[in-house]
Amino acid sequence: MKMSLFGRVLALHVGVIALLFVLQFVLPDYHHLAMTRVMLLAIYAMGYNMLFGYTGLLSLGHAMLFSAGLYGAGLTAYYTDWGVPVAFLVGIGCGFSLSLVIGLVSLRTTGVAFMIVTMMFSQVAYLTITYFTDYTRGEEGLTMPQAARSFDLVGLHIDLTDATQRYNLALILLSITMIVIFSVVKGPIGRVLIAIRENEPRTVMLGYNTFRLKLIALVISGTISAMAGAAYALLFAYIGATFATIQYSIEPLLFTLLGGAGTILGPLLGTVAMFYMIDIASEYTTAYLLVTGVALVLLVIYFPKGILGTIRERWLPWLP
Repeated sequence: MKMSLFGRVLALHVGVIALLFVLQFVLPDYHHLAMTRVMLLAIYAMGYNMLFGYTGLLSLGHAMLFSAGLYGAGLTAYYTDWGVPVAFLVGIGCGFSLSLVIGLVSLRTTGVAFMIVTMMFSQVAYLTITYFTDYTRGEEGLTMPQAARSFDLVGLHIDLTDATQRYNLALILLSITMIVIFSVVKGPIGRVLIAIRENEPRTVMLGYNTFRLKLIALVISGTISAMAGAAYALLFAYIGATFATIQYSIEPLLFTLLGGAGTILGPLLGTVAMFYMIDIASEYTTAYLLVTGVALVLLVIYFPKGILGTIRERWLPWLP
């Protein structure tokens, strides 16, 4: 990447993070809370985009990975006194382990078969959560105890009931996710993943172990998704089986398609657009999903590769 091009890309990402940081000082309380949630969902969508947008694998099982982080962190915080940081790491570890195991099985399939296998695994995860209702409370869910709402880290006292601290923690995690994804997709592995997306047989012919590389992509994707789930459980103090339903596997796909698959900032833009599209439409009509559906159809017609994907194709080819 040429230095001038790298400078523009760096400036764009730093500018987005700076804008999100400044927004917390001007947003009213409702939108302050909403943007915290949006940033966590954007992290989830970015993790999904790592697999779908850059590797070309369509998964309908990511709710399972999001829930692995959600329940790994949430149940640890609820039933033990290990503390929030340890609970967060447990959630990430659950996502990493589960994505590795699921990847070793599901990646032996391709195309529609891969999509169906991941969806079936996700359904098994949902049924498991509802089966162990004595511990998970199923659809009713669990609310985190007060002990899981604050912690001390490197001399700082973090209070998760404070809206400003929640917002900035979500922003820090979003920034870390951007850095990780940028490092991967702009490095040698990222280039091969794109090659797999475009033409896997040719990539195999060039001597690459595509199974291993797809597994790496799935593990990175699953770990990021689990991190978003773990953060969601701890920052919003709630875990429930709803987060393991098929809806939460479809949402990151929609966020990614809307913002632009295969772009770093596309999932963030798609999450913001979708969230506020539904939020604004629901204020005027109970048929807000119909309004949202019409808007999405129009966006697909005029922005066939998503908002950022189409902008990159037509006007700004340097967008990552």
